Amino acid sequence: MTTKNHPYHLVDVSPWPILGALSALTLMTGMIKWFHLFNNNLLLISMVTMMLIMFQWWRDIVREGTFQGHHTFTVTMGLRWGMILFITSEVFFFISFFWGFFHSSLSPTIEIGMLWPPKGIVPFNPTQIPLLNTLILLTSGLTVTWAHHGLMENNYKQALEALILTVLLGVYFTMLQAYEYIESPFTIADAVYGSAFFMATGFHGIHVIIGTTFLFVCLLRHIKNHFSPIHHFGFEAAAWYWHFVDVVWLFLYISIYWWGS
Repeated sequence: MTTKNHPYHLVDVSPWPILGALSALTLMTGMIKWFHLFNNNLLLISMVTMMLIMFQWWRDIVREGTFQGHHTFTVTMGLRWGMILFITSEVFFFISFFWGFFHSSLSPTIEIGMLWPPKGIVPFNPTQIPLLNTLILLTSGLTVTWAHHGLMENNYKQALEALILTVLLGVYFTMLQAYEYIESPFTIADAVYGSAFFMATGFHGIHVIIGTTFLFVCLLRHIKNHFSPIHHFGFEAAAWYWHFVDVVWLFLYISIYWWGS
């Protein structure tokens, strides 16, 4: 179709959804193989294929929205609702971890000594690395908002500096979290406390890595002048996701690191 008389985007045929689904299946199979056979070859291969597929799929979306003009106001509203519903699903994903944590901590069973934390578990000091990580994420929430205001005011330099700061803070958080895991006196196999701690903080860490990557892509797009004061939903979606990551961490810090210790 060379012309159209509607505001919708009828997407072209794309190989990425089916290839992405097959790659996700292979990734899950690779994880099972790693857990049971201690062989991570399939996991590593599937992670590489997944990243290649994501790169090419999102490259196509950037082309459609930036250069081909398919992301009209109507299309953008659909994308906004899609992102809102996605973040809502992520909220319920983390609610399941908090539910498990509070179920075990508010009424510790006899199997773990009717204590919380269970006997033999030495929890982290909430005033050390966890507090620093809290300050880092709160600061990154400020810098990403600063970047958004820079975009809306058409201030290229301000948005660039704020985005660079946000990405660096995200990387710094991940490095500190990795250091904390390396120094941890307990493992995911140490009672329900270890399972609850590493599942909740680990999945949050994965979300931080994803959010940092999302913002880094926005930084590259900003450098290439893909955004304007009235057309920058890609950045807005990344900012929404980053604020979600911030709020989840606050709940994690208050409940697991501070109250739970």
